[in-house]
Amino acid sequence: MRPRLLPLAAILATAACAERGVAPSQVASADSADQVMAGMAHTITRDGIKSTYLEAESAWVYQSREVTDMKGLRVTFYNENGAVRSVITADSGSYEMRSGTLDARGNVVATTPPPDSGVLKTEHLLFDRATNQITSDTGYTFTSKRGNGSGASFETDPDFRRFRSWQPRGRQRGEGFLLPGQEEPGT
Repeated sequence: MRPRLLPLAAILATAACAERGVAPSQVASADSADQVMAGMAHTITRDGIKSTYLEAESAWVYQSREVTDMKGLRVTFYNENGAVRSVITADSGSYEMRSGTLDARGNVVATTPPPDSGVLKTEHLLFDRATNQITSDTGYTFTSKRGNGSGASFETDPDFRRFRSWQPRGRQRGEGFLLPGQEEPGT
């Protein structure tokens, strides 16, 4: 029996399908970043005065969602005279440009300058530019020259002066205090 010969067009079509040409190394998704930056810095002003300076080791900007995702985050808050109010560092974060909300995550550390020299540690916090409030729904610890404390969650201003805590525990230097219902074991 003699093999059938395929028509030339069928052979060429098969060869064309087998060779794909140059294919992209990555397929772009509908949510791919519009900009990718190494070493990002952004100044945020309030009434023309520098209020916040945002830095990141890497950043991905999504213009349609008006969101910037960042790694290696550092945020510095300033008062109206240009003095540092506090500095927040985190492993990662996202900034929503429309609302002015910053979401910091992973090894979040907030420090305040002297004379208090406070250090707050948590895993998650939010800064809302509209209300000028920092909040967290995650446990935290706080140390300063005035005392030490911890709690389940908190809200404060960027100066960490008006501090409200849920399920707080701590001691104030020199005086010592315990909140009702939070007596030390054995007392």
